[in-house]
Amino acid sequence: MSLPTIRKSPSSAMRALRLSALALSLTALAGCSMFSSKDPRFEPTPLTEYTPGVAAKISWSTSIGSGADSGFAPQLTGSSVYAATVSGQVSKVDLDTGRVQWSANAGKKLTAGAGSDGVVTAVASVDGNVIAFDDSGKELWRSRSSSAVNVPPVVGAGVVVVRTSDYRLQAFDASTGDLRWSLQRPGPALSLKTSMQMRIVDGLLLAGMPNGRLMAIDAAQGHLVWEGSISVSRGATDLERINDVVGAPLVIDPLLCGATYQGRVACFDVSQGGRLVWDREFSAGTGIAADQHMLYAANSRDQIEAFAMTDGQTIWTQNALRNRGLAPLAVLPQALAAGDQEGYVHFLSRLDGTLLGRVSVGGGAIVSPLIGTSRGVLVQTGNGNLVLVGIN
Repeated sequence: MSLPTIRKSPSSAMRALRLSALALSLTALAGCSMFSSKDPRFEPTPLTEYTPGVAAKISWSTSIGSGADSGFAPQLTGSSVYAATVSGQVSKVDLDTGRVQWSANAGKKLTAGAGSDGVVTAVASVDGNVIAFDDSGKELWRSRSSSAVNVPPVVGAGVVVVRTSDYRLQAFDASTGDLRWSLQRPGPALSLKTSMQMRIVDGLLLAGMPNGRLMAIDAAQGHLVWEGSISVSRGATDLERINDVVGAPLVIDPLLCGATYQGRVACFDVSQGGRLVWDREFSAGTGIAADQHMLYAANSRDQIEAFAMTDGQTIWTQNALRNRGLAPLAVLPQALAAGDQEGYVHFLSRLDGTLLGRVSVGGGAIVSPLIGTSRGVLVQTGNGNLVLVGIN
């Protein structure tokens, strides 16, 4: 890997013209790295031998459509999994058995999905529509967003919220699709197209933005409750100044944590008005995962690092998966899980980062975030399969 795809801001045609030469030079980035794959320094690390510490096997695998992109992430609600694919399929799947409980077709290719609260499930289509389904798979409504949506919608507090490519957060009434509120922040010339997610926690929308900002917003009303800076852009060029919040903001009470590309990883104390507790210089590739004791992150070269939740000190690092194009990590009771661009799921010790196990789920590159569940790790594959990998 490991540099994610770069996207130009749509806000200015003149700016786009000025950056056209730069954009052409960035086309190689879409594959993963801006360096030639022939350069051995950036080749994926070969699979290494290890002493097995867990037994991993595929519990079930179910086709849910076809196609994968960074805007797609399975959503676990209770014992049901909601997921969507580029081809337009939206599905509800039983976590225990892998049985498809319902499947709907949006009628258009999709750019993001799925968000669900177990009552309403939302996706976004290529024409900028936000599409909502009820929990029988029947379409409820379609509403037009201000621009393309490449981040999975989030559903809760009576609204469906999307983040658009013009750096706008828009909330639609979950029942009717009426626009409830819209909030926009200035955006940079260039931003990443990589795995990003929003959360709704206790009625607050938690969203990261391309300028290194982390926001907490009253989800129902759209009022800004808190805004903090994880990191600040640095560098002389637009490329050097890319400073997006990646992955999903995490709440490990009382801490709110996030990470940025070419920036930092940081945790704030929400019980003390969002006071910065600790931060560390770090270039996150796909986001963070955490338990009560440690925060885990893979950098833009896929080196995994574990930080102490109390003060941010590095506990361990693991280089065995370097340049393997990791998807966002997942925490399980037995291990830390990481999926790569060759369709392997790796299991590491949460204590010291030691490799414990590995299983191939097939289906090409794993792009979507891994989801830790009580029954194992949930994986959405590049060919549109939903897979549960059990470990013991």
